Amino acid sequence: MKKLFAFCAGLLAVLNQTAVTALAAEPEAAGAAAQTPLWLCIPFAGLLICIAVLPLVKAEWWEAHQPHAVVFWSLLFLIPFAVKYGVPKAAETTLECIINDYLTFIVLLFGLFCVSGNITLSGDLAGSPRINVGLLALGTLLSSWIGTTGASMLMIRPIIKMNAWRKRRRHIVIFFIFMVSNMGGCLTPIGDPPLLMGFMRGVPFFWSLKLLPILIFNMIILLFIFYHFDMKAYRKDIAAGLKPDISKPGTEVKIRGGHNLIFIIMIVIAVILSGTLPSMPMFQDAAGNVLGIHVFGEVTLSYPAIIECVIILVSAFLSFKTTDGSIRRENHFTWGAIHEVAVLFVGIFITMQPALMILKANGAELGITEPFEMFWATGLLSSFLDNTPTYLVFLTTAGALGLSQGMVTALGTVPVKMLEAISCGAVFMGANTYIGNAPNFMVKSIADENGIRMPSFFGYLIWSFGILIPVFIVDTLVFFL
Repeated sequence: MKKLFAFCAGLLAVLNQTAVTALAAEPEAAGAAAQTPLWLCIPFAGLLICIAVLPLVKAEWWEAHQPHAVVFWSLLFLIPFAVKYGVPKAAETTLECIINDYLTFIVLLFGLFCVSGNITLSGDLAGSPRINVGLLALGTLLSSWIGTTGASMLMIRPIIKMNAWRKRRRHIVIFFIFMVSNMGGCLTPIGDPPLLMGFMRGVPFFWSLKLLPILIFNMIILLFIFYHFDMKAYRKDIAAGLKPDISKPGTEVKIRGGHNLIFIIMIVIAVILSGTLPSMPMFQDAAGNVLGIHVFGEVTLSYPAIIECVIILVSAFLSFKTTDGSIRRENHFTWGAIHEVAVLFVGIFITMQPALMILKANGAELGITEPFEMFWATGLLSSFLDNTPTYLVFLTTAGALGLSQGMVTALGTVPVKMLEAISCGAVFMGANTYIGNAPNFMVKSIADENGIRMPSFFGYLIWSFGILIPVFIVDTLVFFL
């Protein structure tokens, strides 16, 4: 425990020194990534503050003016960046972010949102503590095989519907985000993008199954906590006279739109192809660069990304064409959730670029050499930044330590325990905030649309810090020290 506290203090000190160095630097255009000044992170912080505060103080205004806030903070980053490094550099940075990061992100989310909206469960299965524990466990294990986004979009509506008779149910969605939208994705590269990036750099596909004991350990702890939360809320609902509208509890479940599972599988295949095609010779030039459509400067829309997007969009189109509209009406399907995520995250992706540049340039200087340090550094930064580049920064850092024993990757030899710590940090701690992982905000939006009053940004932090951080401390003591 003393080592953990010492590390936290050291990390804060190093980050502070990094900030001072960044503020004092006078970078040239060619060295923008290496010496990005810290003040360029202000728009990112400003946008996060808007997301956290404005829904509390000006909810109606915020709902109507989200696009304006995104444009404002994006320009507040892009204009100073263009003045400092030149318009071509600013254009290239923005296009790189939108084409190679945001485009595939939002197309994947859109496809899964559409397909899952065409699947509905009905019958006599009503939400109760035991049933909810079973559904959370099922969704968590499913996440590694169809992705955290896929499992979240597939499972959230049925869980909301089964608990529709209850008044106290926000905790169900919160634990859903903890487990299904994040932790469950740790067992395969399909589960979460950071592990896919590791697979593309030499980590064996099934290596992450080694994380199963850690996942099961966390599932037992969180499901135990959830059961007691849910039982208390369940008894209060029953005492208030609320009862599920069923005749034979727990005896019959029907699925409509089940053929859409084929389209979910198509989307999963598209994600797998996006990670495997770039390494094939037919998709590389003589220098080993991935082939694609040149856009601007060094920005290229790769052919594997195009193939991924086409498969996903075709899947979404076929899902709508082959599914009766009554299923979507039964699911209360609207475009509000995907619209909100698309608008807010384009601003997040653009304004987070300086923070990612600083992390990439200074990650190796943090002096992080122990597994528990990798777990917390990767995890805490993944809570607010894109967990994929954060994972790659610390995987690269671990590979550059010059160690001779461990997992041999394209980035160097990484000790197995350290690789486990980096992987768990990137996947698990995405649950710490609404923006820590792609499905988190989407699940929140769907829950809000269905009448569940979800916590604010800061309210969610109270839940995650109160429940998850103690669990992560236990993880550290048991697995990473």
